Amino acid sequence: MVVIFMLNPLHSTSNHSFPNKPQGLCSKKGAVSANSALFDCCGYSWFLQVIPMHKKSGDEIPYVALGLSVYQNILKPGSTLHAVFELSMYNNSKGTYHGCKASYHFHVKQTHSEKKCLIPIEELLKSSEYLVDDSCVFGVRILKADMSSQNKPVVVSKKPITVQSIFLQKKGFIKGTYTWTMNNFLDKKLPVCSRVFKVGGHKWHINMHPLGDQYSTNSLSLYLHLRDLNKLPLESGMMIELRLSILNKNNGEHYTVTGRFMFALAAKNSWGWSNFIPLKTLTDPSRGYLVGSNCTLKADVTIIGSCNEG
Repeated sequence: MVVIFMLNPLHSTSNHSFPNKPQGLCSKKGAVSANSALFDCCGYSWFLQVIPMHKKSGDEIPYVALGLSVYQNILKPGSTLHAVFELSMYNNSKGTYHGCKASYHFHVKQTHSEKKCLIPIEELLKSSEYLVDDSCVFGVRILKADMSSQNKPVVVSKKPITVQSIFLQKKGFIKGTYTWTMNNFLDKKLPVCSRVFKVGGHKWHINMHPLGDQYSTNSLSLYLHLRDLNKLPLESGMMIELRLSILNKNNGEHYTVTGRFMFALAAKNSWGWSNFIPLKTLTDPSRGYLVGSNCTLKADVTIIGSCNEG
């Protein structure tokens, strides 16, 4: 199965409700990593990650990199999912995909593959082969997927190519901010939810796992949850830029993680990070993230575009 993930401008003939011309992958708004919507292959759910400013170990040159992730809820403790796949980007001049073959062993504590660098970002910005009208096309082809706990080999589905398009706005973003102060954080062991807040006419809340969820490694887990996913149009969804911060009460140097996620109908209704911040760092009194046993979380949610699947 092949999934094509496109980061495109919003054409004037589009039926989407965003009135302003968007900007693409490599502009200021486009420098944030993005996740595609979920797609199914071999009996599992996956999503593609695009990282525009990835740096190899020991190298200061930023690359456009791709990675494959498996939806964590399908993995069972003690099992390993071995996948062989191809990550690529489309060469408009040659009409072919350029990339690399990769393999990875996915398990509960590691649902993201290693990132594969495809092209230096500076080279991409000068290229008329891969970048057309500030748009890039990325692809992933899953060649094999075997679960260690299964006795039967998995047959790769011959489903047609799935295309997911992302349309990014240039301005006129819909923004919202929510601040959540949690008292007695050190006493909390079970997952907790924030109060409901609204952004863009939709209801949201934050899920926090104070001791980390089953997929984390001694880290705090945080997720943004869309409560009214069923209100999204059937033909499209929303591209959200999420910025979560643990506020620093000492010097204002907050601990912040930013990502870009697609919320679409019939897909997962929460995105975030199982390993948001190491618990050792969070609970260190000298870091300033906890005052006594109290901490403050700030969520900046911005609707930056739309997505559809064809």
